[in-house]
Parts: sequence; C-alpha cells; structure tokens
Amino acid sequence: MSDLSRSGFLRPARSLLCAAGVLAAWPAHAVFIGNAQGGTDFPQGAISFADAVAAFAPAIKSGEPAAAFLGSANALGLPDYTTTSCPSAANCDYVSLGDGGSITLRFVDNRLTGSGSTAKDLWIFEVGPDIEDTFVEVSKDGSTWFAVGKVFGSTAGIDLDAYGFGTADQFAYVRLTDDGAEGGQSGATVGADIDAVGAISTVAAVVPEPGAWMLMAGGLAVLAWARRRS
Repeated sequence: MSDLSRSGFLRPARSLLCAAGVLAAWPAHAVFIGNAQGGTDFPQGAISFADAVAAFAPAIKSGEPAAAFLGSANALGLPDYTTTSCPSAANCDYVSLGDGGSITLRFVDNRLTGSGSTAKDLWIFEVGPDIEDTFVEVSKDGSTWFAVGKVFGSTAGIDLDAYGFGTADQFAYVRLTDDGAEGGQSGATVGADIDAVGAISTVAAVVPEPGAWMLMAGGLAVLAWARRRS
C-alpha cells in the first residue's frame, strides 16, 4: 500500500462511494392516503409512491383497452381515482393493462423494503367496478425479478416478509401483470386498472450532492494514480 493510501487522504472519497449506495430511513409520520375505493396508512406520506414508468406492455386486442385508458403515467404518484369516466389519457385517473398486460413502475427517491413483521409492505390501488386479479413482482435492479403473489382487485397489500424478504432488502421496481384468467375479458377498460402503487415499508434513496460526485471522481483519479505509483 502506498503512503498516500495509508495517510487517510482517500478515506473521504471511499466513504462517499459507499454512501452512494446506502439507503437511509427517515422519521415516520403516518398519513392515511387513499382514493374513492379505499386506502391505508403510509408512514412516510406522499414520497412512498412510484415515481416513474420503467415499462408498459398493455395487451391490446380489437382496440381494447381504448386509447383513453392507456396513459401509463396515470399509475404514478398519489391515488386519485374518483370515476371510471376518462375523456382522454391526459384526463384519466388510472391506466388499464388489458387482458394479460403489464406495467413496471420505479421508485426513484425511495425504496420498497420488508418490515420484519407480517404487516403489508406494498399497496396496490386497483380500481373500477370489475375486480381484477393482478400478479406482483419486485426487483432491485429491473433485471432480476421475484414473484410475491398477487392482489385480488380493489385496494390490497402484499407482505414481502412472507416471501423471505426483510428490512435489508430494498427494491426499486414493481411489475404488475393482469391475470388474464380472471375478471372481464373485453371492454374499454379490460384488464387490471391501476391508479397507484405505494411502498408502506420504505427507506429514502440517498443521492450525493453534485459537489460530492466531483469529490468522488477526484478521489478515484487520485486512487488510480496512487496505485500506479505503488
């Protein structure tokens, strides 16, 4: 090891590199969040909900679901379902998956975790008059997926701990797939209708400030130089 490494000069950079992947919990302030069909308490409030659509693969057959119900972004953020009426995708409270279709949502500023108990960790807001089953999978990286059962329509939750996960497991992605063998098989809103997806058990994703990224890059450059010198 070089004198530079032993001196501790590189420790801040190494610490920042570690911090880039660390997820830290923040104080709980339970808030009841729901829509016209129900809801539950979310200890971390609005930050608990999915922020981005990673993939959307609706199953469209004979023009169903109709275009007005195919706005994938309508599954993001807080639940806001009030009515099945949707004049357009831009003026709709939910997205229809179609018979066997799927949507993959991503948590950007937080991560879904287990709770270490039998409490529900993930909450799915499936809406509309037709109760439609939905298969649920979770992933840490968007590539490797774990099936965690399914919800049976309306607002319902999943206990990740029941599938062997705990507080140390942190998931950024949730994939929902309509069970084509259940519910209606046709209609303008065929398939599961998703209003929102929330992580009841969640931790914040820690992202270094821009200055920290620069320090990290500088630290890596110095480390590479030190290795060449040693």
